Formats: sequence, C-alpha cells, structure tokens
Amino acid sequence: QVQLVESGGGSVQAGGSLRLSCAASARFFGNNAMGWFRQAPGKERDFVAAISWNGGSTTYATSVKGRFTISRDNPKNTLYLQMNSLKPEDTAVYYCAARRNTNFATRSALYDYWGQGTQVTVSS
Repeated sequence: QVQLVESGGGSVQAGGSLRLSCAASARFFGNNAMGWFRQAPGKERDFVAAISWNGGSTTYATSVKGRFTISRDNPKNTLYLQMNSLKPEDTAVYYCAARRNTNFATRSALYDYWGQGTQVTVSS
C-alpha cells in the first residue's frame, strides 16, 4: 500500500512563504514521478507542479511559475514544494500525488496515488 502524507501547510500573510513536504512509502518513492495539485473551495483540483523520478525535469502551472519550486530528496523519500511570494489566490488544500511512471504529467487523472491534503491559507 502506497502512502503519501503531506505536511507544512498553515496560515500566512500575502508575500509570505511556506514549504510543503510529502513523505512517501520508502520502497515506492525512487522510481516515480510526483506532482502537487491544489483545490480551492468550490473549484476543481488544479495542477501546480510536477517533477520526474530523478528530479531532472520539472514543470509548473503558469500561475505559480517563478514563485514555487518543486524538489525531491529520494534518499529521504520526500517531495517538497517551496512557496514564496504567496497570494490570497493561492489559498487551497494542497495534495501531493504519485505516478506509476518515471515521467511527470500535468493531468490529475494520470496520477495513481494521492495524499490526504494540507490546507494553505493566505490572507491579504
């Protein structure tokens, strides 16, 4: 059973920073592309960022490019999302997700495993 557990969410003022972490099952993590998605109340789950199995390739949603950075530490089985210059419109529940594939994807339907989510609230 693959488990993904997010942490690091919280409440910050606009312009602030947060770093999200996603801890994955040890035997699963090293060969799988990973991604971050977010879902605001009343909205669909949107793509935020994704990374290939070895961290060599990344991609971002236009809305977060230049402010967010996705990274991974395979020996620690952990995925990260560094979020800087946060805006109120970044408020959402953030989910990490994993694929049974080494290449990243931006469509949520292509991810096989999901965490439970962590709340990020940005006030103006």
